[in-house]
Amino acid sequence: MLHIHFTEADLARTRLASEPDPLWEIALSLHRLQTRQGRSAHAEWYRTTRLRLADQGLEGVLRHLLLPVFPRAAYFPDFLTPTRGGQGLAAGLAALVDTPTDRVRREVRRFVAVRAPSWAPRLVERETRQDLANALRRYHEVALAPYRERTLARVEADRSVRGRALLAGGADGLLDGLGPQMRWDPPVLHVHYPAEERDLVLDGRGLTLVPSYFCWGPPISLADSALPPVLVYPVLREARPAAVDRPLGVLLGRTRAQVLRGTALGANTGELARLAGVSAPTVSQHISALRDAGLISSLRYGTSVLHTLTPLGAALLRGPDRPVSAMS
Repeated sequence: MLHIHFTEADLARTRLASEPDPLWEIALSLHRLQTRQGRSAHAEWYRTTRLRLADQGLEGVLRHLLLPVFPRAAYFPDFLTPTRGGQGLAAGLAALVDTPTDRVRREVRRFVAVRAPSWAPRLVERETRQDLANALRRYHEVALAPYRERTLARVEADRSVRGRALLAGGADGLLDGLGPQMRWDPPVLHVHYPAEERDLVLDGRGLTLVPSYFCWGPPISLADSALPPVLVYPVLREARPAAVDRPLGVLLGRTRAQVLRGTALGANTGELARLAGVSAPTVSQHISALRDAGLISSLRYGTSVLHTLTPLGAALLRGPDRPVSAMS
């Protein structure tokens, strides 16, 4: 269990990351390849990714380099998922390579004491870290980049849910709704955690919550409490019964029905395009049709337009005696 201790200053500085962190997604997708847990939720990704990795000749790199350095349910060095990963893949990989040698040596020593490949001590060499970064970049291109739009769609939907909780209940409401693996008992967030029992005292630094498409089960954090505090948690999963989808799809058409469902939590045009898997001009046509039919409304917010359900649209989407939300 991980116990995260907040002060009032920490609550004010707690934030949601705007996008998934590419290095955390790499690490957690590698975990998905090491277990059957969560396999059903990522079945298509698992099947197609293993084929693409084989086609690109990356099976050896995966088996001998990447999987050993990111063991599931065990410690791996924090410098492999640097804070700058939130600034994009290139920035994250550069930070990995540029990690100070003293820190690498300290974390590798801990890694070796727990569960590390025989070559792990060579990570103190910048050249070895550069080779690892190159392998991570290749893996990302093959395994994650093709799923970027789907990943962003799920993360954006999750952020919409969390954002509403924040607006309705402040930071307390946000933290209280993070379950089921987390329990908010002010001023402590108790997190079911695969590692040892420990406390993380934020001490005014705040906490960055990072939604992850590939995280499954317990959230994950950095092992070193002195580093900027982050908590990577699994996004909400879709729960769309086929029996409900078919009538709505027949009535509106599959894509238009997806767009209508996407507005249940509020979404902009780009988010709806990613969710439906169509271009922005195409989704704009569906939005116009749904708005003209009185099913959705659109409100300009800054440089974007937010689309939400009208009462009529909510009733159509809900059906008899069903909740509006399409999330679990």
